Amino acid sequence: MTDPAVERDAAEAESAFSHPPVAPDATAAYGEHPDQVIDFYAPRAPGPGPAPLVVVLHGGAWRAPYDRHHITPFADFLARRGFAVANVEYRRGSSLPHQNAQAPIAGRWPETFDDISSAMDVLPTLTATALPGIDPRRMVITGHSAGGHLALWAAARHVLPAGSPWRLPAPPPLRGVVALAPIADFTEAEARGVCGGASAQLLGGPEHFAARLPYADPAALLPTGIATAVVQGREDIVVPHEVSEAYVAAAAQAGETVGLTILDGVGHFPLIDPAADACAVVAEEIAQLAW
Repeated sequence: MTDPAVERDAAEAESAFSHPPVAPDATAAYGEHPDQVIDFYAPRAPGPGPAPLVVVLHGGAWRAPYDRHHITPFADFLARRGFAVANVEYRRGSSLPHQNAQAPIAGRWPETFDDISSAMDVLPTLTATALPGIDPRRMVITGHSAGGHLALWAAARHVLPAGSPWRLPAPPPLRGVVALAPIADFTEAEARGVCGGASAQLLGGPEHFAARLPYADPAALLPTGIATAVVQGREDIVVPHEVSEAYVAAAAQAGETVGLTILDGVGHFPLIDPAADACAVVAEEIAQLAW
C-alpha cells in the first residue's frame, strides 16, 4: 500500500522542480572555487522605494548534487514581487557515498561555513556593482531546508563562541531572517534521522558532533537579537515541523521570540514553489521584514 504522505511529498517535489531554471541578471565570484559565486536578480516590479535585497540560500541537505539552480524559480518569483535577490552558491559535500550510506556526504567542514561567511561579508560590495540602486539597509536572508539552517547561522555569527574564525564583532546588517523548513535544531534533527543523518555529516561525522555543535547549530546560537521568522509545512516529512518547534522553544528559553508559521496541508517543497500558495505566504513574511 502506498503511503499518502510519501505520495504527497513526491507530487509537491515534482511541482517545485518542474519550473525551468531562470538565468540571473549578473553573477559575481566571491572566491576562486567554482561554487563560490552569487547570482543576482534585479527587481522586476517597482516597490514603495529602493528595492530591498533578499539573500537566498538553497537547500539539498548540503549535498553536492543539489545546487542553486533548483531554487532560481523562487528567486525569480521574489524578483517579480519587487525584491532584488542574491542567490548564493557554496561548497557542499562530495558526490561519493559516505562510508556505508547510500546518500552523498552532506557538507564540508569547515568549507561550507567558510563560504557562507565569506559570501555574506563581501555581499554589500558585490551587490553595489551588480545591482546599483538597491537599498543595502533593507537586507533579509532566507533559506530552505539546509539553506534555512545556513540562513539562521549567518544571522548568528556575532554570538559564535569566542575564537571562532566566523565570529563577527557585531550583529550582521540584516533586517531579519525567514527560515523555510530549516534544519534548525541539530540534536532534534539527528534524533529524527533527518536527511539520513546529514547534520552529523556536515560537522564531520558523529565523532565531531558534540564538539562542533556550539559552532554550527542555530539552536545553540541564541539569542541573536535579529528578527526571525520560521515558515514550516505541517505535513513536511523531509524536515518535520518538530525540528522547527524545537528551535523556537530554544529561542524562547534564551529569552527571544521567534515567529513560527505552520501551514496545514503543506509539505516540504511548496515553500519554494512559485505555483504553490505557500510560496506567496513566504514572500509576505519577507516583505514584512524588508519593507
